[in-house]
Amino acid sequence: MSYLEWAESQLAEIELLTSMFPTREELEITDQLALAELRDYVEGSASTDCPPPSRPHFLIKQKLDTASMERTDVILSCTYPSEYPSVLPEITLRCADLSRAQQTQLHTDLNAYLMENCMGEVCVLSAVEWVKDNLQLFINKSLSAAPTPKKESSSPRPQETFSRLWIYSHHIYNKTKRKNILEWSKELGLSGFSMPGKPGIVCVEGLHSACEEFWSRVKVLTWKKIMIRHREDFPLDGQCGDNRTVESIDSRRKFTGFEEAMFDPHGNRGNHMDLGQLYQFLNEKGCCEIFQMYFGIEGR
Repeated sequence: MSYLEWAESQLAEIELLTSMFPTREELEITDQLALAELRDYVEGSASTDCPPPSRPHFLIKQKLDTASMERTDVILSCTYPSEYPSVLPEITLRCADLSRAQQTQLHTDLNAYLMENCMGEVCVLSAVEWVKDNLQLFINKSLSAAPTPKKESSSPRPQETFSRLWIYSHHIYNKTKRKNILEWSKELGLSGFSMPGKPGIVCVEGLHSACEEFWSRVKVLTWKKIMIRHREDFPLDGQCGDNRTVESIDSRRKFTGFEEAMFDPHGNRGNHMDLGQLYQFLNEKGCCEIFQMYFGIEGR
């Protein structure tokens, strides 16, 4: 790729991030001049054929729900090298609930994941989703190292959460994987759908613990690329074991049961789906906004 092609990819990703994180509390571009120079270079209004020396830098600020505390603030500091996405972006993480050593390890593991799964592709959204998926593990380690408080005998049972995971895969072809997805969702009481082909899409919804168990099984299979593109969490009425919880779960569901959905397969191997039909399917389920999260464009 040329410097111009790299710059075009960078600008396109920044514009996508800006649409997904529209407020300054979510996305802060720290050097507007660098962004303006990048845009001038891409649009051909710059007076040089060389990429601008100043590099775009921005902060993505997330407030993440974790099992151990209500909200955890995480900041991803991102800088684009001139050759990005052919090389990884410079990403650092800040989280007050982690020690410096844990933040360093989290950063190391994130880079290893991006190196293995995202090299050559824009990957900031993948980095954000990976942090969402893995932050709890590092917080658990931090809590296990701290003294354990005495349990109160009269403490109430924890409130359950309803979750919906939107999973993206580079492709889903393998019949065994497709069978596992169907069987595991049924075993865990999850509703949703899977769309095989390229790309592959899986949505599961149900109890938070069941969704996490499904994801832990699926992600360890051999994939070219797989990630949670988006997740939704809702507190349920009542507590674990209450009849009201079952009723609350069913009221939150957008899907009845779990199915493998095919949308007019075409292509040489029949591995491409009609995305227009996928959009209509999501729209009927009240999930049309997910289409833009997956593909970066509005459906019709």
